[in-house]
Amino acid sequence: MLSAPDISSAGAQRYAGRWARAVASGVFVPMSSDEVERLLLAQTMALAEAVVAEPFSPDAALEVGRAMIAANLTEPDVLDYSIGALGGDFLAEVLPGLAVSSEAVERVARLQGALSAGFAGALRDRTFAQQERISRSAWTARNDVEQALRDSEARFRAVFSSAATGIGIAETDGQILDVNRAFADLLGYSVEEMRAMNVAQLFYADDAAGMWALYTELLSGMRESVRLEKRYYRKDGTPVWVDLSVSLVRHDDGSPRFTVAMVQDITEQSELKERLRFQALHDPLTGLPNRTLFFERLAAVLADAGPDQRVGVCFLDLDGFKAINDTLGHDVGDRLLVVVARRLGEAAGHLVARMGGDEFVILVEDCAGTEHAVAVAENALTAVSEPVSLGAHQLALSACVGVVERPVEGATATDLMKAADATLYWAKAEGGHGRWALHDPARAERDLANSALAAALPGALARGEFTVDYQPIVSLGDGVVRAVEALVRWRHPTLGLLPPDRFIPLAEETGLIVPLGRWVLETACADASRWLAEFPRARLIVSVNLAARQVASPEIVDVVAEVLAHTGLPPDLLALELTESAVFATIGEPLRSLRRLAATGVRLAIDDFGTGYSNLAYLRQLPIQALKLAGPFVTDIRDDDPAGVVAERVVDALVRLTHALGLSVTAESVETAHQAERLRVLGCDAAQGRHFGCPVEASAITVRLREAAEVPIG
Repeated sequence: MLSAPDISSAGAQRYAGRWARAVASGVFVPMSSDEVERLLLAQTMALAEAVVAEPFSPDAALEVGRAMIAANLTEPDVLDYSIGALGGDFLAEVLPGLAVSSEAVERVARLQGALSAGFAGALRDRTFAQQERISRSAWTARNDVEQALRDSEARFRAVFSSAATGIGIAETDGQILDVNRAFADLLGYSVEEMRAMNVAQLFYADDAAGMWALYTELLSGMRESVRLEKRYYRKDGTPVWVDLSVSLVRHDDGSPRFTVAMVQDITEQSELKERLRFQALHDPLTGLPNRTLFFERLAAVLADAGPDQRVGVCFLDLDGFKAINDTLGHDVGDRLLVVVARRLGEAAGHLVARMGGDEFVILVEDCAGTEHAVAVAENALTAVSEPVSLGAHQLALSACVGVVERPVEGATATDLMKAADATLYWAKAEGGHGRWALHDPARAERDLANSALAAALPGALARGEFTVDYQPIVSLGDGVVRAVEALVRWRHPTLGLLPPDRFIPLAEETGLIVPLGRWVLETACADASRWLAEFPRARLIVSVNLAARQVASPEIVDVVAEVLAHTGLPPDLLALELTESAVFATIGEPLRSLRRLAATGVRLAIDDFGTGYSNLAYLRQLPIQALKLAGPFVTDIRDDDPAGVVAERVVDALVRLTHALGLSVTAESVETAHQAERLRVLGCDAAQGRHFGCPVEASAITVRLREAAEVPIG
């Protein structure tokens, strides 16, 4: 029996601190250092009380061991540190008043054993409890997984069986494992019938392009999924369009296991899409392919053609259709277009498209040559030319066709249609009404060059690229230069000097002839005014050509008056030349303009007489002073040629009639002395041509006038 000395609180505090540091020094402790020290201080006090307790019992050490396990101090090293700490300076420091005896030492040893037993027992119980929890959790998890699988299978079967979307499962060899009722009903089979089928039995030659190849790639594992629109055939042979999606399911090792297909019936959507496409690619009035479909087909022909294949395009336009629309109404015009479209479709034997308005085009895909394309055009013209009866209206129709036929190689849709459009214009320009024209590359090149010239005309005028040359007009009586004709030239920066016939018709078509004509008039009058100032006795007349557009302009009189006033040229020294077509077609205001011009004192002359109307009687109504005989009358006057006698008689008659009307006569295109002499004998007043001098610059005329002025009169 031991005496019961007091427990040293300070000693217990120090002891607990060393114990805590020893425990935490070598192992992980799931507590802070303060928490460990507080825990071990309490255990130190409990152990000290157990040492001196009477009667002695080691149970307190059992509780200390259990407390350490409860505090998660479960590492084996923790037990070693704890037992070692209890066997060290425990008695001396915690119970300094206790005499160290064999009994005290024995009690400490028993406490060490009890602490170890409590620690081990608690650790064992804890381990058993954890194992039990793990076992229960494993069983629970397995049960949950099995239940989830059962639930998943039930859900899948419910979805699979009742889904409105068709679902099918097949082996990688294509053998169908299962299909749902929706898939079977879609194709008109029973589920059992489809389970006995192979996927290959559902593919057809007219399937979507590459469908089988895609499915093969899927089965081989090269693809994970495929989605496209395809056509199936029901058991009764009727087609059905579906949106098909096929996915590959793999084994755990990644190898293909089976495929899952889902199909959605899109027959109505497909039919609607097809109707919309038809509407987008066909003319709503006639039902013919429209411009878009025509160009699609033409592009396909050009892309797929062989190296020697040829293609033809016939571009057709109705004659006078606008007049029918304007007079009989658009309803009659539309009905007429429907009739024409039907006739063309029946007669052509090739794709016929409506390009818009009254324009149609025929595509001869595999053309056998020019004769083939022309035959198609002629058949189309014949079909159109048949009379059309629309209610009370009996209509006679005609059309024009531009025909283009050429090898496919190197051709483009745009170039073909441009050529066809230009060729149609040629057919119309040549008179229309049942005509066809064949495309001529050389002519097209000329037209292109003319178009380029026409486009360059305004800039050329602004840049001062035009110049005026003058051709002498000589009196046949005395050989003196009495006048000069102003002839415009274009000094083109790349084409060189261009004569009037290369650009004047273009200027007339574009309307540029009006500003260009004014510029020529101003230039010629300015030069003539300088000649008058330097050579007043010559009184040289300058002759300027007026185009039909200028004659028809109500401002022509004011323009001429302004130019004369600006340059100071007397009106009687200006002669204006007009072609027969311009003069004899003038009625109303243009004719009044001519009379007003004549009233100013300006001379008026008819140019190239004999090439147009040649209406001498009408000349009596015109305020003109002279006629200029066209070149062909003069060219036929040849020495020692019987035909020259006839030509002289014609000229003689024209000169006599012209003089009878009080007009003077000037002959054009005089190239030989013989022609000049015969014209003088026949009574022509004046002449011009290479025999008397080619067109030259104004400075050359000045030199000629100066030389003439130096010759003494006498």
